[in-house]
Amino acid sequence: MIEYIKGELVELTPTIAIIDCNGLGYAINISLNTYSAIQRKKDCILYIYESIREDAYVLYGFAEKQERELFSLLISVSGIGGNTARMILSTLSPTELVNVISMENVSILKTVKGIGLKTAQRIIVDLKDKIKIIDEGKNSENSSSQIMRQFANAEILEEAVAALTMLGFAPAPSQKVVLAILKEEPKASIETIIKLALKRL
Repeated sequence: MIEYIKGELVELTPTIAIIDCNGLGYAINISLNTYSAIQRKKDCILYIYESIREDAYVLYGFAEKQERELFSLLISVSGIGGNTARMILSTLSPTELVNVISMENVSILKTVKGIGLKTAQRIIVDLKDKIKIIDEGKNSENSSSQIMRQFANAEILEEAVAALTMLGFAPAPSQKVVLAILKEEPKASIETIIKLALKRL
């Protein structure tokens, strides 16, 4: 079992990192979060999850152990494979994902490409109790005030998407645009968010 791979980062794309470890090049699947964490580094270490199937041997790598733990939990959910789990972790940071699942925020989880209502609900039901364990064991920025802010943003997200839908825009692109605005300006008012969204849709 491979715990981690450490070496020279010889090639990097938003989805693949190639690390030279003592002359052996490992092609490792990564999330956008991990890409952002290692993109300016010459040498790096990635914590590995090995996916071994009859037709493939795939390595997934993560800049932090917590992200790998979340990946392992996500693929334990029925219907969630490695690529879908990586998509979730590319859309939401580990802290955001913990908050979303802890607060049972189906709306934000549904903004991930390929995640519908039933899958989002299944992720929350299956992982809510397990996510708490990871969260409690991590001394991080994930404070109660941050969770409440996430919850408030979820309500604003729903209101904004509902308003945009009433104005004739499709729900899926509306959710994507509003979520992007909330990430950029988390303290923006509902009116400001809708105005900004109208310019982007």
